[in-house]
Amino acid sequence: MKLTILLLKYVLILQLFIFGYPIYAKVPLKIEKLQVEYMTNPKGLDRAKPRFNWIFQNMKDVFGQTQKGYRIIVSDNLATLSKGVGNLWDTGWQHSSQMNQITYAGNNLQSDRTYYWKVKVKDQYGKESAWSTVAQWSTGITDPKQWKGEWIGGSTLFDKNAVDCNIPDPWFRKTITLSHKPGKATFFMASIGYHELYVNGKRVGEEVLAPTVTDHTKRARYVAYDIASYLQKGKNVIAVWLGTSWSIFPGYDLNGTRPLTPLFNGQMDCYDHINPTAQESAFYHLVTDTTWRYKDSPNKLIGNWNFGQMGGEIWDDRKHEGDWNQLNYSDRDWNQATSYPLGIKISASNSEGNKIVQTIVPISIESQPNNQYRVDMGVNFAGWTSIKVHGNPGDTVKLYFSEREQEKMTFNIHSAVVVGNSGEATFQNRFNYSSGRWITIVGATRKPSLTDIKGWLVRTAYEGATSFECSDSLQNWLHRTIKWNFENLSLGGFIVDCPQRERMGYGGDAHATSETGMMNYHLGAFYTKWMEDWRDVQGTEPMVGNMRDSSYARKEMTSGRIFNNGVLPHTAPTYWGGGGPSWGGIVVSLPYFMYEQYGDIQVLSDNYSLIKNWLSFLDSHVKDNLLMRFGGQWDFLGDWLWPNATAEGMNNDKPETLCLNNSYRIFNLRTAAKIATILGDQVKAAQWTQQADISSKTLHQKFYQPDKHVYADGSMANMAAALLAEVVPADEKQAVIKSLEDEILIHRKGHIHAGITGGALLFKYLRETGRNDLIYTMTSQKTYPSWGYMKDNGATSIWEMWEKDLPGHSLLHSSYLYPGAWMIDGLGGIKRLTPGYSQFVIQPPLKEETSLTWAKTNFESPCGLIRSDWQRTDGRLRLNVMVPPNTICILKIAKDESHEIPEEFYVQYDPKDSFYNFYQLPSGEYQF
Repeated sequence: MKLTILLLKYVLILQLFIFGYPIYAKVPLKIEKLQVEYMTNPKGLDRAKPRFNWIFQNMKDVFGQTQKGYRIIVSDNLATLSKGVGNLWDTGWQHSSQMNQITYAGNNLQSDRTYYWKVKVKDQYGKESAWSTVAQWSTGITDPKQWKGEWIGGSTLFDKNAVDCNIPDPWFRKTITLSHKPGKATFFMASIGYHELYVNGKRVGEEVLAPTVTDHTKRARYVAYDIASYLQKGKNVIAVWLGTSWSIFPGYDLNGTRPLTPLFNGQMDCYDHINPTAQESAFYHLVTDTTWRYKDSPNKLIGNWNFGQMGGEIWDDRKHEGDWNQLNYSDRDWNQATSYPLGIKISASNSEGNKIVQTIVPISIESQPNNQYRVDMGVNFAGWTSIKVHGNPGDTVKLYFSEREQEKMTFNIHSAVVVGNSGEATFQNRFNYSSGRWITIVGATRKPSLTDIKGWLVRTAYEGATSFECSDSLQNWLHRTIKWNFENLSLGGFIVDCPQRERMGYGGDAHATSETGMMNYHLGAFYTKWMEDWRDVQGTEPMVGNMRDSSYARKEMTSGRIFNNGVLPHTAPTYWGGGGPSWGGIVVSLPYFMYEQYGDIQVLSDNYSLIKNWLSFLDSHVKDNLLMRFGGQWDFLGDWLWPNATAEGMNNDKPETLCLNNSYRIFNLRTAAKIATILGDQVKAAQWTQQADISSKTLHQKFYQPDKHVYADGSMANMAAALLAEVVPADEKQAVIKSLEDEILIHRKGHIHAGITGGALLFKYLRETGRNDLIYTMTSQKTYPSWGYMKDNGATSIWEMWEKDLPGHSLLHSSYLYPGAWMIDGLGGIKRLTPGYSQFVIQPPLKEETSLTWAKTNFESPCGLIRSDWQRTDGRLRLNVMVPPNTICILKIAKDESHEIPEEFYVQYDPKDSFYNFYQLPSGEYQF
C-alpha cells in the first residue's frame, strides 16, 4: 500500500474539538533526546562526518505540530556555543522536516577533542523553538597515523594443546609524573582480549568485558577513557588488567602472524584546558611501550575459548593483592612488558559497550551429598556471578553451571576459586561469563546463604524502545522471554547463537532476531558496528573443524582459506560455524531492514560493495539460472532446526533445500535492486531485477507442483520463501497462499513447522501481508512444537530446538525469536509507512484475527513515541493513540468499528479497499 503524492504533501490544519480537546499547533516544539551516531553523548568516535538526530516531546492537548526548518550549531567549547555561535558548523536555517540522519558538514574534526552542539527548529507557522539542551560527543583517533603506542603483553604464549588456558590474566602498570593536574586527559585503549583500566587504584568507567568483539585478523577496537578527574599533580599510576578471552580464539589465528596472548595498545595526551583549542599542544604524552611492567594476576581462564570449551575462570584468593593498582605499591619485581609488532587496524567501537543491566538473586539452595550445594537462580541467563564460599585454605571450590536441572554441568561451563588463608573466598567473573540456571558448588565446607550468591545479566548497553502487554498471558510470556533471549545473546556488539556452546555471530540466525531486535530496542549503533564486522570477514571462506590443527587450518575446504573475493563465512566477526546462502545473505537483508527502520541511507552505501561482492560470489555458483549446491558439508543449509530436524538429519542435498536457497537468493536480488535504486545505481537495479525475474521463472518451472499448489516439499518455509521473493506468478498466488494456510491450519493443526531461517521468512511474509490470524494461531499453541510447549515445560528462555531434552541442545538460543517483531506491528498494530516512521499506520488486529480483548504498546520510533492502546468491550473498539510531533499517522480501522471516529479525519487512502476506513491523524494524543 503506497501513500499518494497528495497525501505526502497534505498538511492537516483543523480548528475543531474532539471530546473537548482542541487541535492547535501554536505551542513551540520542544526538542529532546539529541544523539550522535545513534548514541547519547558518545565518546571516542572516529567518524569524520557523524550524523545527528533528535525528537520532540509529546505535549498534552497539543496537536498538529510539524517541523519546517532547523538550525544546528557546533562549537569546540561551551562558552562560544552559549552565545549562539557555532565556530565549527552553523547550518543556518534549513527548510526541512528532517530530524534524523543529518550529516555533519562543518570544519574538519580533530582527534581527541570534545564538541558541543544544539539545535533549534521552526514549526509550520515559522515559530522558532527554544534552543535544545546542549549535547556533545568526543572524537577518538581519527587518523591511524596518530597511533604512537606499541602493542605490548606478557611473555607467556598460549599452548594450543592445553585443555585449559595456560596464561594467567596479566596485570600491567606504568608510573608517570605530571607537572600539574590536567584539564583534559583521554586514555585510548585498544586490546586483543578483554581489559579493565585503573588510575591510582580506581576502576575507570562502567563498561565491562571491553572492548566489543571484533575480527582480530583485521582490526582491534579501542575504548576512550576520560581520566582527567582521576589524575593528580605529581606521581600517578596507570594500571591495566588484561583478560585472555578472544586473544586465543582459533578463528583469529592467522598462520601465527600474531602471538596468542592478550595484548593492548594505548596512548594519552594531557592538556591544560578541558577544551583545548586546535593549536594547543599536550603537556604530557603517554604511550604503551616496554617501559610498562607486568605480573601474572590471580585470575585465569578455564577452557580454551573454542567450540564447547568456553569454560569459565579460576580465582586464586591466596595470591590476591588488593593494592596492585595503587600508587604506593612497589612493582620492582615485576617483569618488563614485551612489545609485539602488529599490522592490524585500530578503530573505535562506535557503538555501546557492555554493561551490567540487571541483578539476579537465587531462589533456593539445596544441600546434596558429599558437600555439594545446588543453587537455583530462578532463570536461565548469561552473565556474571559472585559466589562467596568457605573452605580450608588452599582448597579449590568448583562451580558448575547448568541449563538443565538434571545435569550438573552443560557445555563445560564451569569456574573455580582457591580458598585463601582466611578460610573464605569470593569468586566473581571478570573476563568471562557463565550461562545457565543452576549452579553446583563442590568442595565448600559450609552451605552458602542466599545472600552469598548474586548474578548479573551483562549485555551491550543499548536502550529499550518498546513496552507491550495484552490480555493473553501466553503472548505476554512469549514477548518477555523473547526479549530476555535477545538481551542474553547480545554481549559484545553482535548477536550470538548461544552464550555457552559457541558464541558465534550467525547470519542465518539474524533473520530470526534483527527485526525483532529493532522493534524492541534502539540498535542503530549496534547493527552499524556488526555490519562493519561483516565487511571485515568477507573474502574468507567459512570455518568448521579444528582450527588449531595446523595441518588443516587455512588449507582444506571450510578451513578459513582466504580468497579475497565475495565469499562470506557464516558468522561475523567470528568466522566459525556452518550455514548456507541465507547466512551470508544477511549482508543484503540487514542493511535494508536498517534503512526501513531508521531511514539510514549511509548503511546502504557503506555496505554496497559488500553486497555486490556477495551477489557476484553467488553468481559464480549459478547454472541455468539456478543456484547450485556449493562448498563443504556445512555450507548449503536451508531451513535449520525445524521440528524433528535432528532425527531427519542435515538438509544440504535435498531438493527442498535447493528450492529454499534459490528463493532466498531471489529475495536477496530483489532487496539489492531496491538498495541500488535508493543509491541511484539504475544499472545494477535493472540487472538484479532481471536476474530475479529470470530465476523466478526457472525455479517455478522446476519446483512448483500445480496439482497441489506448493513448492518442493510443500513446507511452510518453501511456500513462504517463494511468496516473499515474488517467485509465484500472479495467477497462482492465491492458490499458493491457500496451500500455506492449509499447511498451517489443517496439516499441522495450527502449529508452526519451520526452523530458524524458514520460520523467520514465514513470519516476515505473514507480517507484511497482515495475516495476524495465522501468526496468532501458531503462537497460541501449547503442544509440541510451539512456544507454549516450552512455557508449559518450565522454560525461562527460548530453546535452540523445538524438542526439550535432545543432547547438545541449548536452552538459550536465537532460533525462534521472530514473533517479537509481530507483537509490535501486528498485535500493537504499529506499522511503518515511510523509512524512519515519519509516516506510519496504526491498525489494531481485527476482532476475528485473535482472541485478545486489549493490547497496550508503546514504541519509541526514530521520530518519537508512538502509542497504540486498544481494547474491545461490549462489542466496541476503543483506541488511545499517540502520534509524535512531525509525523503523520494513518489510522486503519474496519468499517464496522469506525463509525464514531470524526469524519473530518477521513481520507481516501486506498480506493480499492472496501473493508477498511482510513483516517489521517496529525501529531497529538487521541481517544476514540
